[in-house]
Amino acid sequence: MTVELKIGDIAPDFNAETTEGPIKFHEWLDRSWGIFFSHPKDFTPVCTTELGVAAKLKKEFDQRQTKMIALSVNPLNTHQEWVKDICETQQVKMNFPIIADENGNIARLYGMIHPHVNETITVRSVFIIDPQKKVRLTFCYPPSTGRNFKEILRVLDSLQLTDSYKVATPANWEWGQECVILPSITNPEELNKYFPNGYRELKPYLRMTPQPNIETLKK
Repeated sequence: MTVELKIGDIAPDFNAETTEGPIKFHEWLDRSWGIFFSHPKDFTPVCTTELGVAAKLKKEFDQRQTKMIALSVNPLNTHQEWVKDICETQQVKMNFPIIADENGNIARLYGMIHPHVNETITVRSVFIIDPQKKVRLTFCYPPSTGRNFKEILRVLDSLQLTDSYKVATPANWEWGQECVILPSITNPEELNKYFPNGYRELKPYLRMTPQPNIETLKK
């Protein structure tokens, strides 16, 4: 049975063998954020480039207290051989685990297999999971299209920012740009309290303010 996870759902827990040893997912996440993403198959060209890019960005994810973990419906021994190819061709050392999900149970638990695409291999699913183990974002790419990991970082920045401050991020927002003040904040005293750097009002419901936590990451 395939499960359709929605934003706000608790990410299912599971036990798994990985290239970095056995894990229990929730214990492995601990109090970190998590990026959980699937790959259609080992020894495929697009997946190889994706894992290389993700490994090169690990320091960026570490800055955000975020762990990465990948999954492919292949056995552990082929993962270990594939890692050698990733390191050689992408000129990077693999620095996060790949789950061996040979029977596809975890992939089905997370709805990573889309039967109208393929009944046995996964699409390119992405889940961002917060420290409370809630799913905060989910999206899928087709097997033919590699993911944009800079976009995953951008969304992660937005989630962490908007969890801590009374703002939302507008279209195409990137780190350091103005944010949108939540429409629920209308009291002038609250506006001065929460937005000491000021704001500009385009419409009563559309007010822009400098990013509140601009100093938290070194860009």
